[in-house]
Amino acid sequence: MYSATFIFDKKQYDEEFYKLDSAIAEIAKNSAGYLGEEAWENPETGRVSNVYYWETLEGLQELIKHPTHLKAKASQAKWLNGYQVVISQVIRAYGDGAFHHPASSFKNN
Repeated sequence: MYSATFIFDKKQYDEEFYKLDSAIAEIAKNSAGYLGEEAWENPETGRVSNVYYWETLEGLQELIKHPTHLKAKASQAKWLNGYQVVISQVIRAYGDGAFHHPASSFKNN
């Protein structure tokens, strides 16, 4: 399992941002091995963190290489005050099962 965490500080969003953001979300959901996502926002700083999960690195790369994603990445400075992306291989995931999480389906938990 792999995850991609997109961490950013918001600037001003416009119609183009929302259109690209929605398109990228659909592309991610329809990519091979997509398992789910979650998002967090720090209320003190406004920093946002979106975490996406895939069964394989190939599925993640399908999103990374998609022309719509590349277009958004090239234009990010219009909407963001900086970003950081963290690509990770999940080694282990576990919990008490009280709620569903994308990593719940990880086979080595």
